[in-house]
Amino acid sequence: MKRDNIRNIAIIAHVDHGKTTMVDAMLKQTHTVKDSPETKDLIMDSMDLERERGITIKAKNASLIYKDYKINIVDTPGHADFGGEVERTLKMADGVLLLVDAKEGPMPQTKFVLKKALELGLQAIVVINKIDKPDAQIDHTVNHTFDLFVKLNATHKQLDFPIIYSSGIRGLASDSAEDLLTKIADPNTPPDISPLFEAIIKHIPAPNVEMDDVFAIQILALAYDNYKGRLGIGKVQSGSVKKGQNTLLIKADGTKKTDKISALQMYEGLKQIDVEEAVAGDIVAIGGFDDIHIGDTLTDPINPKILPPVEIEPPTIKMTFGVNTSPFAGREGKFVTSRQLRERLIKELETNVALKVDGLEQGSDSFLVSGRGELHLAVLVETMRREGFELQVSQPEVIYHYMKKVDVAEATGLHTKQADGLHYIPTDSNDKDAIKMEPYEIVTIDVPAEHQGVIIEELGRRGGQMQHLDTNPSGDIHAEYLIPTRGLIGLKNLMMTRTRGTAVINNIFDSYKPAHEIDTKANEHGSLVSSETGLSNSYGLNNAQERGILFIGPAVEIYEGMVVGRNALDSDIELNVCKTKKLTNIRSSGTDEAIILTPHRPVELDFALEYVGADELVEVTPQSIRIRKKILNATERKRSERK
Repeated sequence: MKRDNIRNIAIIAHVDHGKTTMVDAMLKQTHTVKDSPETKDLIMDSMDLERERGITIKAKNASLIYKDYKINIVDTPGHADFGGEVERTLKMADGVLLLVDAKEGPMPQTKFVLKKALELGLQAIVVINKIDKPDAQIDHTVNHTFDLFVKLNATHKQLDFPIIYSSGIRGLASDSAEDLLTKIADPNTPPDISPLFEAIIKHIPAPNVEMDDVFAIQILALAYDNYKGRLGIGKVQSGSVKKGQNTLLIKADGTKKTDKISALQMYEGLKQIDVEEAVAGDIVAIGGFDDIHIGDTLTDPINPKILPPVEIEPPTIKMTFGVNTSPFAGREGKFVTSRQLRERLIKELETNVALKVDGLEQGSDSFLVSGRGELHLAVLVETMRREGFELQVSQPEVIYHYMKKVDVAEATGLHTKQADGLHYIPTDSNDKDAIKMEPYEIVTIDVPAEHQGVIIEELGRRGGQMQHLDTNPSGDIHAEYLIPTRGLIGLKNLMMTRTRGTAVINNIFDSYKPAHEIDTKANEHGSLVSSETGLSNSYGLNNAQERGILFIGPAVEIYEGMVVGRNALDSDIELNVCKTKKLTNIRSSGTDEAIILTPHRPVELDFALEYVGADELVEVTPQSIRIRKKILNATERKRSERK
């Protein structure tokens, strides 16, 4: 049976292609939220970090009413590092809106999220957004999007996708590009996004539900209410459910527990409202189970129905999180102990399904945290920092797998990897046939033609294999590379420096392949290390700035072993930036020269995680980001190097 008055859609796109702005227009034009000067833009971006970075980090739900149809919207992250959010939340949808920037065309993350949607058999509506941009290539973008569908093995039905043209910022949409450009040219054209709503109703299938079957729902997201406790969110797969009903909770490990549903909520706009009953096809939040987690199933206790588990791709990057051990530990943070750090990471694991943490046993003061990429882990560190945590984190490292080749007949099971057209299965590192595998990523770089040589040289040095190179109509070079994830560490800062900030770099995980013998010195650097504890001053910094780039200015508290700058050479130098000029009782005009300091490079978290070396740590506190040596004392550092 179909529920014709409901549509469940997910909105997917690459970072900054206008996804959240489009959701704003949909909510405002259906009067789901009040459209007034006080209403903020990017309504769905609820976290401070999302507003600051301009990206969606956590998937969020909303609903709106158009004519007599209820449209449930899932706003998904566009960045591949938050792919764990995409993989599970797409299961709530029956179709997707794929937003593509008319100028940039399909980008790496577009490929990632679309691949997940097509694998689930979802129907797509392609929305060519920002067609009023200068240099927009509308036909070129449509052709490239079709090619992407073909490349991702879309079915004939999925290939027959409708196309809507839009300008999210103006709140306009049309099924004709010429018609829309005419409307955009007139500044008095009122916002009208109804062609998009009509396409959703016509082309996105209504939920196909089993009303007479037993109740079953898989939990795909979590929320917390001060009065109702933990709430599990998902789409009711079959049957119906009422508030107060006895329900069986089946956990991922097979354990079962029966309890009463104490709260049942549905989305009305951005809010969750209490309801007495929900039926198959509805997206609901269910309360009454304190131990509910993502991937768990709620079903009928007498005749249970078990749903298949949520599959999440494995992490590719790991970092060590530890208790802050610097001389300034405990000065700025509220939560500084290993117990508090452990409890926070356990809490994060409940909702962040793509995260993995080792070393959570009692007595450990450091934890190995694995995620989908540097940004995935950086957002976790930044969130903890804002909550008042003090910690120190190590250099990001790639996660290696050991595999062995097998023929196709043996290559079965979820853990089979494919690379270079061959099949691999997991094995032990001691196996004589074991092959060391490392993650590879697809990197796309858009850069002015004068910097083409720099890009080709640097990526070649880091093990990159060029897949594609062409020139955009604007004259910029567009290059695609397959590169080991190891080669990406530290690349973005370097490229921004060498191309004077003109490079646009995007990357996405591709697959595990045999480890590449790349020159690891590409990621090495020399640091300017403080040899004293004290207060930096202009005289000491003036001497230090001749050696490289400074990370601090005058009147900053520093300690021995803290990194105060980057050396121009690949070796570390200890220097004293607290040194003051010796005064004499003899003065003459012209004796003292005016000190002019070059502006220093502020240390932000993203920069620190890219910069930090194997023998260094990043000290993270609510007020400061510092880079330091693991061994602070210079003599002890030299002694450890000799061992």
